[in-house]
Amino acid sequence: MQAQMLAPAAVLVAWTLIVMLWIIPARFGAIAKVDKSKLPRKEGVRGQDLEGVIPDKANWPAHNHTHLHEQPTLFYAVVIILTIVGPSAWDITLAWAYVGIRIVHSVWQNLVNKVPVRFVLFLLSTLVLVALTIRAVTATVFADPGVL
Repeated sequence: MQAQMLAPAAVLVAWTLIVMLWIIPARFGAIAKVDKSKLPRKEGVRGQDLEGVIPDKANWPAHNHTHLHEQPTLFYAVVIILTIVGPSAWDITLAWAYVGIRIVHSVWQNLVNKVPVRFVLFLLSTLVLVALTIRAVTATVFADPGVL
């Protein structure tokens, strides 16, 4: 069952890389269309320097990519903990639910980005992560020390 618990984490890593690649056409396409005199003229330009210069929609994939490096880091830790202690079928189901909701959240943020829907998706994924965390805490804190 360990591999089944790790699979959702692997898929979320792959999804994070897909979103990273999504940034390229979004930003470069917008940069190609913008008045070049509005682009930052400094060394070491960062993505955030494009805020307010290119259309907001072109920055949405970058914003989402950042989000995929925030709360999901807790998900990865919980997945590792549950993999070590031995996940239940419910843990695996919750992990897949988390990943599915995060992918829907990404697609919504990158394409539509209406905050009320995005917030509901974020809240749902957070509730799933809380459930996984409670499971990880109970599986470790209340583990029988005599069992190897």
